[in-house]
Amino acid sequence: MIDEPYRWVEAIANRREYIESELAPGSPTIALSCQEGVLLLTFGKDRKKIFEIYDQIALGGIGHPGDIERLRMMAIELASTEGFARSVSDVSLRRMATYSFSPALKQAFEQIYGAPYLARLLFAEVGATPADDLFVALDYDGSMTANSMSSGKGRDHFAVISGTRRSAEQIALFLRNEQVGPLNSSLALAVRAWGVGLYTMDEDHADIPSREELKNFLKTQLKDYSVETALLERKPKTRIAFTELAEEKIASVLAEYKG
Repeated sequence: MIDEPYRWVEAIANRREYIESELAPGSPTIALSCQEGVLLLTFGKDRKKIFEIYDQIALGGIGHPGDIERLRMMAIELASTEGFARSVSDVSLRRMATYSFSPALKQAFEQIYGAPYLARLLFAEVGATPADDLFVALDYDGSMTANSMSSGKGRDHFAVISGTRRSAEQIALFLRNEQVGPLNSSLALAVRAWGVGLYTMDEDHADIPSREELKNFLKTQLKDYSVETALLERKPKTRIAFTELAEEKIASVLAEYKG
């Protein structure tokens, strides 16, 4: 009996190490406030990673496709049920993340005889102004970070998830001094931020590269990736705020890294 707590702690540590290794190759996903709304951007090779959840809520994910799909469906069901039982305006990302998603991920991670979720999630909820935008990043163990969940805390105008913690930290460091701008400049900024994340995933690159070094790095890397972008519009013409951006919309931004 004395050994049981130790065995559980050891099993949790082994599980964490395994999940981290599985998520390590994950391409960074970035959500960024802009004047027109909230921009979500990532680059991938073979599958979709940015999704609409509800009228003003979107999701980005990295990890196992099956787990991301299960969590996406859970989010849609939660939001739809609350919208039906109450009203559309009552659907709250804050409540959904705090009372449903975080506990579910924590429980799956700590039950060592069951399968955990191999996923990191990034939720975004567009507000009336950039200062009202809400971002929530959820990890596989239920830990949660948000740009502002309490009074007195400074608000970031972005959130990121990546395959490694260092990569996510470097992207955040890169974005923290940038200002909220129009969509086109935000697209360019998000591409560079994604490049910073991919660059610092390498053990040999711990620090943010110079602008020229980053440009050359992106030129070599983007040949193997396709872009995925979406916008949660701040003032949509219809009730639906989520719009997938066509590749032509970002073509002028990506042109800098081609040829």
